[in-house]
Amino acid sequence: MEQRHISLQITGLSCAGCAGRAERALAAVPGVTSVAVNLTSAKGQVEATGELQLNDLSKALDQAGYPAAQSHLSLDIQGLSCASCVGRVEAALQAVPGVLKAEVNLASESAEVQYLTGAARGADLIAASTEAGYPARLRFQEADARAQVSQRKADEIKSLSRQALVAGVLTLPVFVIEMGSHMIPALHHWVMANIGMQISYLLQFLLTTLVLIGPGRHFYTKGFPALVRGAPDMNALVALGTSAAYGFSLISTFAPAWLPHGTANVYYEAAAVIVVLILVGRLLEARAKGRTGAAIRKLAKLQPKTAFVLVEGQAHETPIDQITAGDLIQLRPGGQVAVDGVVRSGSSYIDESMLSGEPLPVEKAAQDRVSAGTVNGAGVLEYRATHVGSDTALAQIIQMVEQAQGAKLPVQGLVDRITLWFVPAVILVAALTVLAWLLLGPAPALPLALVAGVSVLIIACPCAMGLATPTSIMVGIGRAAQMGVLFRKGDALQRLQEVKLVALDKTGTLTEGHPALTNVQMAQGFEREAVLRLVGAAEAQSEHPIAKALVEAAGENLSKAESTEAIPGFGLRARVEGREVLIGAARLMQREDIACAALAGQAEHWAKVGETPFYVAIDGVAAAALSVADPIKPGTPQAIRALQAQGLKVAMITGDAAATAQAIAGRLGIDAVRADCLPGDKLAVIKDLQAEFGTLAFVGDGLNDAPALAAADVGLAIGTGTDVAIEAADVVLVSGDLRRALDALRISRATMRNIRQNLGWAFGYNILLVPVAAGVLYPFGGPLLSPALAAGAMALSSVFVLSNALRLHRLRSNIDEEQMPGAEAPATHSLAE
Repeated sequence: MEQRHISLQITGLSCAGCAGRAERALAAVPGVTSVAVNLTSAKGQVEATGELQLNDLSKALDQAGYPAAQSHLSLDIQGLSCASCVGRVEAALQAVPGVLKAEVNLASESAEVQYLTGAARGADLIAASTEAGYPARLRFQEADARAQVSQRKADEIKSLSRQALVAGVLTLPVFVIEMGSHMIPALHHWVMANIGMQISYLLQFLLTTLVLIGPGRHFYTKGFPALVRGAPDMNALVALGTSAAYGFSLISTFAPAWLPHGTANVYYEAAAVIVVLILVGRLLEARAKGRTGAAIRKLAKLQPKTAFVLVEGQAHETPIDQITAGDLIQLRPGGQVAVDGVVRSGSSYIDESMLSGEPLPVEKAAQDRVSAGTVNGAGVLEYRATHVGSDTALAQIIQMVEQAQGAKLPVQGLVDRITLWFVPAVILVAALTVLAWLLLGPAPALPLALVAGVSVLIIACPCAMGLATPTSIMVGIGRAAQMGVLFRKGDALQRLQEVKLVALDKTGTLTEGHPALTNVQMAQGFEREAVLRLVGAAEAQSEHPIAKALVEAAGENLSKAESTEAIPGFGLRARVEGREVLIGAARLMQREDIACAALAGQAEHWAKVGETPFYVAIDGVAAAALSVADPIKPGTPQAIRALQAQGLKVAMITGDAAATAQAIAGRLGIDAVRADCLPGDKLAVIKDLQAEFGTLAFVGDGLNDAPALAAADVGLAIGTGTDVAIEAADVVLVSGDLRRALDALRISRATMRNIRQNLGWAFGYNILLVPVAAGVLYPFGGPLLSPALAAGAMALSSVFVLSNALRLHRLRSNIDEEQMPGAEAPATHSLAE
């Protein structure tokens, strides 16, 4: 039996015992004859029979806790014209030893391949695709490579335009002579009198031959080899149909005696018009395909070509690819941020709308972060580069969007299985159509059979079926990125529209994530500014979050406290500007015999709505009642109402006490509350909510949200949160505004609706028109479809699918539309989480 040698890169090996366990796991896989795992190189060398499946090795290592390293490769695939091509290339790539998954995207003409590191090479993948009849090359992620791809697509459009124009000019006389003679008797008489039938046929023969061997040549150079390989595609259908019409016309022109009497008709115009219309259709399709990737191109264009690097105080304009982490960069007014960095000096406002979708510029000063691609306002900044090249947020966003755009949704699986057999089925139907017309059709049966058979071959359109899903995904995910919603995983697009409940983490998601002074009630005889100044000075030395909120509210230029004393469980005593200041809960005032009755009612009300009240006394007299809370983000109330208006339930998960959580939920109108949740409890709470409500989306931002984000049906991470949370999520909301979750939901629903429309059209078109082309309506007085009309219908079917997908570009953000008027002022609540 044939033996195979397989080399695997293994992760997680830290000792000889690990290597031994990995060896035993591999040796237990059926078909493995010998294994050697090298701890130093972390490689496993496997000898196995030819029947072994590499996925079995990967699963065995996963179960043993030492996963096989996997690599990812992107390829540009040439020659893709329909969904059948997609199936052929995927099959060829998946047949390469070491490949775990291969997904081909017809809309972007690319392939994403996942393979076991060390078990396959890029050259093997390129060779496999090329041998299948679809030349491939590595797809690079850099901006210049994208420019090359854009140029290649522009060249393709120019070439198609030129071919369609030449074909149209050559076909017009053929069409006028043949079809014009049928429609206008006077033109027929003129042709017969001045040109003659035989000369007319010869002229049509010459012009049509030029069309077929010129602009239409690639249909035959691609279509017939595909037929020989037993893998017919769209080109094969066109080649067969036009060859049949052209061949019959040749016999009618040069050997009419070979045909039954009265059947020697010519169909040159059918062959020529088919080529013209399909070229025009592909031209429109190429232009529409170019627009599906507009979002990526817009993102890529945000990257400037140069930046001003400061060397010994002098600014030098430097190409972007020569900038390294640590360089000091000068950002001038109106300039674009070249790489990610941290501001060292200066202040300005930065427009981050291209990344976050937020329309208002953000103030930047020392120690603030800036991101590549954002646009500076009127100020001058100096910033230190921290991430360059492919490590910048912009580059990672582009990569994330490209990977999500290339994903296949579950709905695509059925489409792929159908389209794989669609073209062979069409050829069979065409053959049966010709046979049926020859046996059952009226005289003259032969030309009628030819017309029906050619029409079936030409009208069938697997392209529309193949483009229905990927084009919508590309446009939808690209539009989402422009709104500040990044789909890290493409299948989240389908799952999100099935969600019944949206569960929200509280701190950092519903709220700002840090305390702030929310209310001040002054006692008679005291001024707000003076009291806050004393409070800020007293708290200035404390690191407590509440103290920081009070200092921030007090403003700048605070006096220094002469003395401070923390009173555990009660509050703080300090001497500021010669005055004694007490800050604390009601029990501190009671202990010090300070009357607070005039302020107590207001403080109790704040406590009931989830805020944290306390008192300030100056020189033994109650001066003010204050409350601190974690403010609810401005868009949160509107977002919750909008989610509920769409039929969704909203739940809040918080570590607050039940009474506080219920008060917050009551103010926001939240449907379900899970309070007193420790970080480790969130996973169990998610599973309980799934059991109660069904499909669930969870929105969170913190380190402790990562397990819940991973366990939810769809995890949405706030982009201002931790890297761990973002890595665990399916969708990233670049800004901290909860209304971006509404945008994600809108994109999901609109895209899936668009896909259903496209699939309905694509399948409905073929199911209805293929029988019409075969002539099923003819016995009942219906028409026998002309091959030229069939070509026009086929060309327009793909254009319809692409045009429908491009409508997703018109989707607007919930924030931009301001669909939720009458928003309440930002609410606030407790700090305890």
